Amino acid sequence: MDKINFPEGFSPSSRVWIYQSNRPFNEQEVLEINEQLHQFTAQWNAHGDPVKGWGGVVMNHVIILIADETETVVSGCSTDSSVRIIKSLEKQYEVNLFDRLLLGFIVKDKVQLLPLAQVPYALEKGYIDENTLYLNNTVLNKADLDTKWLIPLKESWLAAKLGVKA
Repeated sequence: MDKINFPEGFSPSSRVWIYQSNRPFNEQEVLEINEQLHQFTAQWNAHGDPVKGWGGVVMNHVIILIADETETVVSGCSTDSSVRIIKSLEKQYEVNLFDRLLLGFIVKDKVQLLPLAQVPYALEKGYIDENTLYLNNTVLNKADLDTKWLIPLKESWLAAKLGVKA
């Protein structure tokens, strides 16, 4: 799997929002979504002050938004505006970006989605194991995005829930 290159120059404390799609985006959709996210982040404001932001599609399956709050803190209104663009993309591309029970794993260098209820079965059948990379979409800042987003299942919150040994 190729290393994911997130933008440079963002504080490690930058806020991060991760939206995983219930299906992969095709090449054309990725281009269109990235353009819409670029337009959104170029105009992203908090109480009239520009927010240093970035948004993009990663691995054809995940939309990530980053806001560097070192100069402008993201307010409730500016967070709401980011959710509006995500909901708009959801409608436009007929995807679900808010299903937190659909979990992502990297299997054979591709994102594979499993409903939470099917994870024990997938483990039992060897489809995934304790070393399978899990998309930990609960990370909240850039430092954690860089170090704790793609982690082995055994290091995730799921491990204790499923009885997976570290």
